[in-house]
Amino acid sequence: VTIIRRGYMDHSDSLGAAARFGAGDVQWLTAGSGVVHSEMFPLLSREHPNTLELFQIWLNLPSKDKLVDPYFTMLWDRDIPRQVFTDANGKHTEVMIIAGVLDGTRPLPPPPHSWAAKPESDVAIWSIALEKDATWTVPPATGERTLRTLNFFAGSALRVAGRLVTGPSAVQVQAGEPVSIEAVGGAADILLLQGRPIGEAVAQYGPFVMNTQEELQRAFS
Repeated sequence: VTIIRRGYMDHSDSLGAAARFGAGDVQWLTAGSGVVHSEMFPLLSREHPNTLELFQIWLNLPSKDKLVDPYFTMLWDRDIPRQVFTDANGKHTEVMIIAGVLDGTRPLPPPPHSWAAKPESDVAIWSIALEKDATWTVPPATGERTLRTLNFFAGSALRVAGRLVTGPSAVQVQAGEPVSIEAVGGAADILLLQGRPIGEAVAQYGPFVMNTQEELQRAFS
């Protein structure tokens, strides 16, 4: 799951899919039985910085779905649902709902064989933006074995359940309990990731790094 916050990416793959996306768009690709794909970053300006800021999230698949047909989908920024919450002091928190139901609002559908497509997975991916001094209570998850992490990546400080956290930080919280968050000293951005562990091995034959000259020569000979 590739979430572009700033900048653009050019994607093409062996399924015949191609897209340029960015600035809030999300790409969801299930590799399954295998897909060859390219991710390139276009030079859009020769006079100004070509800033790129993104998250790429990898979800495991249960063994019965390891070799499903690969699937590519785009979640365009204009179509992704959002909720805006206002606290008692009139401060706002906006949540972009990429996966996981929030307060009755359902996300766009993930690929059909993704772990996120199964209700028992309790997968949620929410991009949370708090105004300065805004507070919001993150509602509890539904699964008994669900794990939840608040990835605080932009802002000076965040108060989580009364505890001050400086960024960047990954804060694991009890998924089954509501938790209060507050932006301290400025705005704050958080990526919430949650899900029930599959409990199976990760089989990865994807991106690799070549560390030696011999490996480079073998790869391109």
